[in-house]
Amino acid sequence: MATPTTTNIAQDDAHVDVQAGVVHGDINFYRLSSDPSPEEQFAFALRYLRARVRDRARGLIEKAVAGGYVTTEVQFYRLIALLSGRTLRQLAPEELDRLTAICTGLHELDDHDEWSTGLNVIIRLLAPIGTTETELVVKEIDALHQRQRDEIYGHLEALLEGAMQEVMWQKAVALAGLQRTEGDRFDRIWKFFHPTPAQPRTLPVQPSAVALRDRLLAGAGAGLFTLAAMQLILLVVARGTFGPILGLLFGMVGLAAFCVGGADRHYRTTRLRAKEARVRTPPQRRREAPERGFARAVDRLFDRYFSRYVPQGTDRAYWLDQTSGIRRHLRDEVVQLYREQRIDAGRIAWLVRYLVGDVRQQWEQDTLTGYRQQLRTPPMTKLFHIGGLALLVVGSLWAVPAAMAESPIAGAGWILLALVSAVPAVRSSFRIVAERRRVVDDQAEKDSEGAARWAAYDRWCRRLSDKPTDTEMAAWLECDRKVLVDQAMRQYRLRPSHVIAHAFIEAPAPSCKKARYPQGPWRYSRYRLLLFLLTDDGVRQANIELDFETGASSATQRLNYRFDAVAAVRIDGIATRQQSFELTLFNGEPISIRVSEPDDETLQADESASRIAELSLDAAGLSHTLHVLEGVAAEGKEWVKHRRRGADERLANLADQLRRLRD
Repeated sequence: MATPTTTNIAQDDAHVDVQAGVVHGDINFYRLSSDPSPEEQFAFALRYLRARVRDRARGLIEKAVAGGYVTTEVQFYRLIALLSGRTLRQLAPEELDRLTAICTGLHELDDHDEWSTGLNVIIRLLAPIGTTETELVVKEIDALHQRQRDEIYGHLEALLEGAMQEVMWQKAVALAGLQRTEGDRFDRIWKFFHPTPAQPRTLPVQPSAVALRDRLLAGAGAGLFTLAAMQLILLVVARGTFGPILGLLFGMVGLAAFCVGGADRHYRTTRLRAKEARVRTPPQRRREAPERGFARAVDRLFDRYFSRYVPQGTDRAYWLDQTSGIRRHLRDEVVQLYREQRIDAGRIAWLVRYLVGDVRQQWEQDTLTGYRQQLRTPPMTKLFHIGGLALLVVGSLWAVPAAMAESPIAGAGWILLALVSAVPAVRSSFRIVAERRRVVDDQAEKDSEGAARWAAYDRWCRRLSDKPTDTEMAAWLECDRKVLVDQAMRQYRLRPSHVIAHAFIEAPAPSCKKARYPQGPWRYSRYRLLLFLLTDDGVRQANIELDFETGASSATQRLNYRFDAVAAVRIDGIATRQQSFELTLFNGEPISIRVSEPDDETLQADESASRIAELSLDAAGLSHTLHVLEGVAAEGKEWVKHRRRGADERLANLADQLRRLRD
């Protein structure tokens, strides 16, 4: 067989850029109590088994059995966990002894239910099956309840040899082809990698900030003006003519109207100026946010969504230019709201999308600058402001001469005091009224804005409510792997019976997303897979890129080499840091791929980095793959023969005991 020259499949993109990991809140899916009962241990073992974390599942089932929890269901899954994904000859001697002990102890169980029926079928599969019995055994499996049938086809497809192996594999692949799209996979799988949305927040309303100077000017000015006005009234009344008194009355009414209209006009002008500042193109920042910081991540979110959510019929460049001020204002608000807490920017992506979408909707409805219409000075305000000023002037021209005539020096003094005190008092009162109105309007806007954000948050949470469970993710991934193995065997023109064993090296692809449950293994949105098919003639290797979110896959490389071409197989690195799988051939560069990456930031209080790494590698089947490839590297083809010779005697003894059980 040809042994082609190999190349390092991770030469140029050996780094594995994985986006920040998502841990799904405080989910107790895999959290076992400190003192679990055997029943609890078994229930959690089933979760791990369905997640394909086989070593952990086997250990928990054995603990449950040691604790006295032994039923036909427990024994059924005990066998499933022990045999899952392996042939009988791949079992270690101690595992074969355990298999024998389990089978010989089954006669002590008196239950006769669907689990005992499933157990009998597994026992039937463990015994040698002739060609003529294959159809009968398949009928027995198909007659089982769906749960037991799916477990057997899903876990024991590699168990047998010969004609029965062909049939089992075909059944398993057909089942995988159906189950890999179950549960609206492609409409839901992306939600698994979506972080838990952070709750909406709004900036608190700035409290009324009236300067002490304005308070003093308004208070002192009003007091002095009142004193001067009273003295002027006395002078005019002392004059004894009706006309000046009427003019004085007109002046007071005009002053009141001027203050009412002027205060409203001042507030509208001030608030309009503040609103316009949000829309105006902002000045260039003196310093950009740190590249890997939270603020820079928020920058990227706003840049992405403003570039994506362009209103219909609007040029993108024009849209981005005209909304630069709004973009900066919203970005600064979000950074200020969430910066003080350790929060991943992905958790507020929903809020950024909502804010940008709201801006686009206002643009399309031509309401983005609707505040200009709302803050336009109404005619009544203008009437009060201008008309009041005119009435004040007319009244003053009528009353002032009378006061001056009554007492020229005193009248001039009081008139001067009234003018000097009124001007700063009116200006300060305008600012005070404007500030108080700002607080009221800001609170109303905040309440409306907060309600809208909570509504958007609730909508997004409802959309994420059917997020897949970890066992669903594991089931879909296992189905993908079965389909990929079947495709590889077809490409290499191999039948299932030609394959001694198959094994995967599973690693995150560059720039993928990752997520997990607490105490659960990592799942990735994109995988880099190394598939090894061991045959009597050597190893067939296929390197595959799998987009787990879409189910699409592509083979990037295919290799064929003899057993004796494998020089070494090893894992470099510490489980809690970075680990790399390396396969060295005698005539080529090492084939290297990173299988784990350091991640301490997502660890919760009751988790350890080594434990999460162990679970993730268990789910990836790394220990099984290493066992197979290390044996091949150490002994070449003799390893296969040795394993067969070592297992055949034990399997013959097991077959004899199974016959006696059936008899």
